Amino acid sequence: MNGAVRARKRARGAAVAASLAAIAGALAAGAQGGGDGLEAFRPPPLSEQIAIREGWLERRHAQLLDRMRRHGVGMWIVVNEEFHDDPLTHLVAPPRPYVGNRDLFVFVDAGAQGLRRVAIAGYAEEQLTRFFESPEEPESASAVLPALFEEHQPKTIALAFGGRRGVTRSLTWDSRLWLEEILGAEVAKRFVPAANLIEEYLDTRLPEERPVYERMVAATEALVERAFSRAVITPGVTTVGEVRRWLYDRADALGYDLWFQPDLRLQRRGMANDTSRGFLAVARESWVIQPGDLLHVDFGLVAMGLATDWQKMAYVLREGEAETPAGLQAALERTHALQDALCRLARPGRAAGEVYAEVMAEMERQGIVAQVYSHPLGNHGHALGAAIDFRAAQRDGAAGASAQPLRAGSWLAVELNTRSAVPEWEGQEVYVMQEDPAWLSESGYRFFRPRQERFYLVR
Repeated sequence: MNGAVRARKRARGAAVAASLAAIAGALAAGAQGGGDGLEAFRPPPLSEQIAIREGWLERRHAQLLDRMRRHGVGMWIVVNEEFHDDPLTHLVAPPRPYVGNRDLFVFVDAGAQGLRRVAIAGYAEEQLTRFFESPEEPESASAVLPALFEEHQPKTIALAFGGRRGVTRSLTWDSRLWLEEILGAEVAKRFVPAANLIEEYLDTRLPEERPVYERMVAATEALVERAFSRAVITPGVTTVGEVRRWLYDRADALGYDLWFQPDLRLQRRGMANDTSRGFLAVARESWVIQPGDLLHVDFGLVAMGLATDWQKMAYVLREGEAETPAGLQAALERTHALQDALCRLARPGRAAGEVYAEVMAEMERQGIVAQVYSHPLGNHGHALGAAIDFRAAQRDGAAGASAQPLRAGSWLAVELNTRSAVPEWEGQEVYVMQEDPAWLSESGYRFFRPRQERFYLVR
């Protein structure tokens, strides 16, 4: 390694270390931010984001050979098409735009040689050649792929088709036909679904991701808490749509993307609840928020190749009230009991369906009407991995997704609700929904941020 290369590596390492140190101190700085106090939660500059993510990528590639062998994969090909990015591209290759007609990222079990990483891209550049073999004068896939196959003779070639989730079935039909044409019909018989490999790759979290994600969850919390306050809501004036648009705009101004629209729900004394697919329906944009309303938001941020998911609730105080009515607070505490059961019963290696069944049995013993629809988090909002979810349990029984073991260190959106009759609302039933990102320790799930112990109050 020459001196110039070593100097570049040292400079890049110093930049990454400085950025991570800044992120680790972000929560302490948050209370001191200017303006509305949210600027402290801005992600680092894009160049620093890329440098940090490239550090993560080195760790992921270092783990990949063992993972491929566990899943019986001899070769793994990710195909990225211009204007139709594969959702895996920025997670298996340096996170930058790829604008070739078709860019391929190929991982080969080369036996005693270890893992070979080959990029067949429109052009070579320094960041790509840090991670992949990629000649200065690019060669065509029709030359490179058959040569790789002949040299290593992989028994299986894993591709993103045949999976249950979008990221595991992202290979286009034309790309599959093109690969078959290049490699030949006999070799194409070795094509296998990459779903299990992709799932483990995406559901395995790195310790280095934690400080970044903690900051993102804190940013999500801070935006929601601000949205559910008099800084944004004037009772009797502000509409549901105005709160939603504020969340869009403020998240964008801070440098975050959203992976779904901010969904708001509203429950009101004497007003029947609309439902959709068995859940409380999203409120209409035109509804004006009034004193006495119970508000709910579902909201998630995207940055650094990671996604958050967050649900919290607020109560709009009526004239003369200083606190939430006792019946509503009691309803929230039933949801706390549901959270406690799920977090306590989960353990690495336990089947997700078993945990779900035990949680629901405990709720039945306590007389709590509950729903659990928790899902993995990580590189995507609805990520791959084991889901503690009533739909998976009903669909698969003891097989499929319900039988998946919980992976140590993986992240989960602990998403659930309870339904309670509220005395102050003449026995009207109220949904109390919560969603908190959590990570799986040896003794159960641990929230990234403290859960909501009391409703936010709009005064």
